[in-house]
Amino acid sequence: MVAPGVRSLRILTQYSLDKLNSKSYFILVKKASITEAKNNLSALIDGVKGGSPVLIVDRGRPVARLEPVNGAAASDDTRLARLVRDGIVRPARAGISKDLFTTDPPRPGQGASAVRALLDERRAGR
Repeated sequence: MVAPGVRSLRILTQYSLDKLNSKSYFILVKKASITEAKNNLSALIDGVKGGSPVLIVDRGRPVARLEPVNGAAASDDTRLARLVRDGIVRPARAGISKDLFTTDPPRPGQGASAVRALLDERRAGR
């Protein structure tokens, strides 16, 4: 058995969260019932093309969401495909050679200095 004060607090908290949800996300999104979505699908899709998502509800409960394909939640695969299509990156032709990971990198010679090489390049004007 739940104490009377705890029960009223639980109901009040649930009411407050429902009220908060209805004021935050659902107010920015157009809602349509399943019947409205079926009868006005082309109009809803035109709205989605314009950037406004549609929340489809069944008896007041959200069951689906229509949103533009190029939304902010693009996955890495679609991002990579877009970069390849735009010519920004090229897909690999072959896999990475195993020698890259098994061999040690070349060591600098005795007395070599990256700072000295940089200063020499600056003095030479390169």
